[in-house]
Amino acid sequence: MPHEHQPHTLDAEAVRTWSSLALAALDRAREDIDAINVYPVADADTGTNLFLTAESADRELAAAFEDVTRDTAAPSLPEAVRAYAHGALIGARGNSGTILAQLLRGVADVLGTEPGARAPGPMLAEALARAAEEAYQAVAHPVEGTMLTVATAAARAAGTVAGTAADVARAAYDGARAALAETPGQLAALGRAGVVDAGGCGVVAVLGALWQALSGQEPAPEPVRGRAVPVPRPSRPCDAHDLGGPAYEVIYLLEASEAAVETLRARLDGLGDSLVVVGGGDLWNVHVHVDDPGAAVEAGVVAGRPYRIRITHFGDERRRARGERVQRAVVAVVPGEGLAGLCGDAGATTVLARPGEAPAVAELVDAIRRAHAREVVVLPGGTESRAAAAAAAEAARGDGVRVAVIPTRSAVQGLAALAVHDPDATFDEDVVAMTAAAGATRYGELAVAERQSFTSAGICQAGDVLGLIDGDVAVIGSGLPETAEAVLARMLGSGGELVTLVLGPDVPDAVAARLEAYVQHGHLAVDTVTYRGGRYSAPLLIGVE
Repeated sequence: MPHEHQPHTLDAEAVRTWSSLALAALDRAREDIDAINVYPVADADTGTNLFLTAESADRELAAAFEDVTRDTAAPSLPEAVRAYAHGALIGARGNSGTILAQLLRGVADVLGTEPGARAPGPMLAEALARAAEEAYQAVAHPVEGTMLTVATAAARAAGTVAGTAADVARAAYDGARAALAETPGQLAALGRAGVVDAGGCGVVAVLGALWQALSGQEPAPEPVRGRAVPVPRPSRPCDAHDLGGPAYEVIYLLEASEAAVETLRARLDGLGDSLVVVGGGDLWNVHVHVDDPGAAVEAGVVAGRPYRIRITHFGDERRRARGERVQRAVVAVVPGEGLAGLCGDAGATTVLARPGEAPAVAELVDAIRRAHAREVVVLPGGTESRAAAAAAAEAARGDGVRVAVIPTRSAVQGLAALAVHDPDATFDEDVVAMTAAAGATRYGELAVAERQSFTSAGICQAGDVLGLIDGDVAVIGSGLPETAEAVLARMLGSGGELVTLVLGPDVPDAVAARLEAYVQHGHLAVDTVTYRGGRYSAPLLIGVE
């Protein structure tokens, strides 16, 4: 049953509740949205970008409320919604986050003025219409079947309702959901992949949070269509031709006049694609995909003063930032003593957990505190630890620590994320890089069946060796080396550059040598690294990046 919450009128507290609920909703959906992202670039970071944008918006809004003193009143509705939109603008990430920032700016352009005699319902409907209109104007070449389409459908549905602000929000939410379901038939890339638009999923989550804030009713959870469809990934470092488009993403904040920005739009449009320029007044957020990032930055210098410049190569999983050094730590949940030592050597604070078991929330909170950092990245290690990691992160945030949980589903994904951890990058860039590295790593595991049962690969008997790929049984064998080779053959069939083997305590070194030779013989360009998982680890873990 959906939970009920205290409803709000359309006021500053409603905006604060909306922000909190939207951030939580995007956090829950982040992994699913990342997994279905295929447009405009299949880079598996749309959910993360939406979350980071919402997190920046939430921080700015929280600061507006924290600034209240005896001599200053709490923020009004216009002040709160303007702070919310400004936070999204300065922290917008990626194509989807930049469009979300403009949607919130459109809302603020209406709700950020004194309401006068206008009723809350019609005023909210007007705000949603303005949001969709401004988002379309911000995108150089709008495409249907994207989050723009979903936002427009939501605004259209909201405009048909004569009622309270909660009624309008519910209509917008329902309209967005219906439009999202239609996106695979509107955009060829979505139809081929069998998924809905990833950015549109974010719009639905944000509007669901708005309705919940105003009505007190929680939207029923819905699975993301196409979650099981893998995002197409190149088997080697990308260049512009592999991607079917420009190789770099360039984002920066820009102080410039509106006239200068119009000239900038034309210049950037000739340099690349996926151009989105949002903002207004003298502050803008510029996003574009180009082959020549230097030219894109130079165009910003001509227009005004660019800063917080971020340049990302789509084939570079590290996504290193151009920011100042910050104090940061990593907390990793690992299913074996050997992995704990390995992660510890890499500088992580580790929490040991048996395979399939989640650590206690208090244990994770203690690990975050022991890390003694202002910013902490948590690697849950497996799906069973995700809920505990999220609860620990929330508790640590109450202590003033900024925490991000990377949605890892296996220890080998945690190793991949840790390998690209860059303490010299900004927090957001580091989180995106680690999330991308984890998401780009397929994971396998070998286990021994304890009883006869039905699996996705057929019926297994007690004592059979089960080869799992991405959580599903793919191979049933009689011996560990043979089953491992069959799993590797399937995993490497779609390409790979690095194989990671994590051996359990009872697996002899000869098995590792055999598997390394198997990879080298059939895949000359693939490197192999082998680690000992130690006590409590599974018989064999496999990662393919």
